[in-house]
Order: sequence, then C-alpha cells, then structure tokens
Amino acid sequence: MDPSNSTKLLLLDQLPRGSIFENLDLYQRDGFWYRPRHLEASIVLHSLFEARDDDVILASAMKTGSTWLKALCFCIMQRQFGTVGNKDEDLLAIHHPAFYVQTLEIQVYTANPPPDLSAMESPRLFHTHLPYSALPESIKNSECKIVYITRNPKDTLVSMWHFFNKLRTPEQGQYPIEKAFESFCNGVCHFGPFFDHVLEYWNESLKMPQKILFLKYEELQRNPKEEVKKLASFIGKPFAEEEEVEEVIRKCSLERLKNLEVNKNGVDPWVGMPNSAFFRAGVVGDWKNILTPEMSERLDQITCMKLQGSGLDLVDDALEHCVALSN
Repeated sequence: MDPSNSTKLLLLDQLPRGSIFENLDLYQRDGFWYRPRHLEASIVLHSLFEARDDDVILASAMKTGSTWLKALCFCIMQRQFGTVGNKDEDLLAIHHPAFYVQTLEIQVYTANPPPDLSAMESPRLFHTHLPYSALPESIKNSECKIVYITRNPKDTLVSMWHFFNKLRTPEQGQYPIEKAFESFCNGVCHFGPFFDHVLEYWNESLKMPQKILFLKYEELQRNPKEEVKKLASFIGKPFAEEEEVEEVIRKCSLERLKNLEVNKNGVDPWVGMPNSAFFRAGVVGDWKNILTPEMSERLDQITCMKLQGSGLDLVDDALEHCVALSN
C-alpha cells in the first residue's frame, strides 16, 4: 500500500492500543477497533474506492452470518447468468464464498499496489466489516445498496471465540472464554464495539430504508424463504418462481456449504484460517453451551442498556426481558 512504513508506524503510535486473544493487537480509530493491516487498508479504501450506483455492499460485524450472506447474494445475483440450477456450473462448489465476494478492507485493499476496480463488470458485489461511519463517502452518497446482517450478541461472541481459537496451537489451548467475554463486553473486538457497529447501520437503515436493508441472522434461519425473497427484491433481482427461491436456499444452506469439499479443506489465504472455520454449528442459541448463567445475564443487561430507545431487538422477547432485568 501507498503509505510508507514510517507513516504507518506514526499513525499507529498515535492511536489507543488494545489486544484480544493474547497476541492480536488492535488499534482504536474514531471509536472502533482494528487490526493494523485492516486499518491501513481502510484508509486506502476510503480514498480510492469509487462506488457505482448498481454496486451491492454487504456489511456486518464479525461472526454474524457474513459468509452465509455472501453465498446467498452471490447465488441470487448469478441467476441472471444461468449458473444457479446448472450442476456443471455450481460455483459455490468450486470456491469458498469469500473468493467471489471479497471483503474490501481484508482482501481487496490489502493488496500492494491497490487494485483497479474500474474494469469489473457491473453489478459488483463486495463485503465490508467497517462501521457505517468509516465507509467511503462514495458508498454513502451513491445509490448503491447496502445489506447489513447481525445476530444475537451472545451467539456472536461464542462464534468469534470458536473462530479465533482456530489460530491457537495445541500447546496454547483454547483462549479462556472469561477473557474473551470481558473484552467483548468492553467493546474491544475486531471492528467493535459490537453494539456501536450494529446501531450505526440500524439507525441509517431507519433513515434510508431504500438504501440499507437490515437483516437478522435469526430471522433468516427461522423464515428463510421470506427473508431471501426480501433480499432478492431489495438488490433488484426478484424471483419469478418459487422454485428459484427454494433452489437458492438449498444451494446456500449452511449444512450443504459446510460439507462441500472446498470448504472442508484448504486455508483462506487472506487471514490464514482453515476454510472449515467459516462453517461451524450455525445454530441459534449455541451460546447456551458455553456461557455461564451469570455471563448471559450480564450481557443481556448490556444489550438492553445499549439498545434502549433504538427500537432494535437482538434478543427474543427483548422488551419483556429488559423490563424483568431492570426490576
């Protein structure tokens, strides 16, 4: 990337520093935490990326359903080229979804020199973990669509804990869940604080529902057909037949993706993570197997406090639950 090493070091020296999972350094800029490489890429992205009106940008905090959303949107948008339903051209069986839908600050703009995206065929499909406030102005000011996905914070935390444990050696063992929990509650995590990230996109989606579609992982699990139809219509690729909806849901089911050879083997070259790490349980409520009742109650209290007055519900029966916790 363009900035010299001395400029990078100077920038990082001026920022608050934290860490997670013992050896993963994070730096805080404008209220959010980044890995150094991702922060540098986000600065280049901010200055170079030119959005098109027909771009589709997927956005999410970490471990909230990003890979599933990538697969769904890629599959929906590929229908126009006749690839969905053609067994000879099952692209999701050839490459991991992140190969087709690249994350701007992790894959695209970590390249040196930065890529020229002007030759890409429209419509382009990208992903980002950046908070809304850190997006390039061209994304905010163009007519491109943003699809944001989030999930219950307890499942997000547990999924993140499992994910980063994949980077640890057998000698290191699992990172203590208690430490991961404290960091998450304090907002110190990749692209966190989690609640600030979610609320930025939620509030903007209320102002601009024609530009930002706000999805919940749990709703996608609970009612996939309606949610996928809503998603397809929003990005301008509505389904003509029910069979098309069912085929996309089948091709992108977490169970199928998890069992494809391409996702059971190999390593993601951008983050050094096994492809299999992106497909674990994928179930709602897995946090119950990891978090103690005390952790659950504390995170519920934080959730209620952070989301109070926003109109956003990230926990089933949140309103009643928050009232009960306050009494």
